[in-house]
Amino acid sequence: QVQLVESGGGSVQAGDSLTISCVASGRTFGAHSVGWFRQTPGKEREFLGGVGWRGTHTNYAESVKGRFNISRDEAKKTVYLQMNSLEPEDTAVYYCAASASTVPSSRKELYRYWGQGTQVSVSS
Repeated sequence: QVQLVESGGGSVQAGDSLTISCVASGRTFGAHSVGWFRQTPGKEREFLGGVGWRGTHTNYAESVKGRFNISRDEAKKTVYLQMNSLEPEDTAVYYCAASASTVPSSRKELYRYWGQGTQVSVSS
């Protein structure tokens, strides 16, 4: 069992940077990969990237590669999503999710545990 709580969302200006956090609880967190997703009203939840067990592997969606960075702190049971050069199109609710897969997948159905989401709003 893994519980996830996102935090750090807010309102920023275009061009700003923002880092959001995903804090996990549960003894098996280390054996889960963690993915970041976002969703806007009326659209499918979009995979942004993820980090594998103990931070051994990261991958990113093409849409955010080079702008977003994911890191993992095992001691704090926390995964971070650093977002740079934010654009109004990045406005969404951001979710972290945990999967028993060794490496992060873009497939939502492989993620068993989800956080409640945190809102990020980017104004021009």
